[in-house]
Amino acid sequence: MEKTKQIRKQLGELFRSQNLAALSTHHGGQPYASLVAFYATDDLKHIYFATPKTTRKYANLTADGRVAVMVNSSANRASDFHQAISVTAIGKAKDVEGADKKPILGHYLTKHPHLEDFVRSPTCALVGVTIDSYFLVKNFQNVMELHLDS
Repeated sequence: MEKTKQIRKQLGELFRSQNLAALSTHHGGQPYASLVAFYATDDLKHIYFATPKTTRKYANLTADGRVAVMVNSSANRASDFHQAISVTAIGKAKDVEGADKKPILGHYLTKHPHLEDFVRSPTCALVGVTIDSYFLVKNFQNVMELHLDS
């Protein structure tokens, strides 16, 4: 149980310290990666991002909601191999709509206030990923897993 608590703490610290994530979708078996500004909930059950509805990533995730989201603390230095941490979250993505959208959007904009006009555009979707599992990598090869109950 202590290991799970440690992983959760490291994930929370990483998510608070980073603004961008790599989102992986797929279409016809071909992977596709995109950079997104994200917000993660404190309970680690959801990661949210915004995207125009006209993007390839949006078309991919609406066709098949299975996605991966990767966040890391690297600074593109040799020391990253031993100091940076990286996490890949696996889950299902879908649009956030209705009564749920306003409070989530508020949290998202607290983290990314410079994106308000973008996010409030009628052509922009707020997307939520319900996380199934996290894979945390430290010290280049130390992998820890955290599986969430859906």
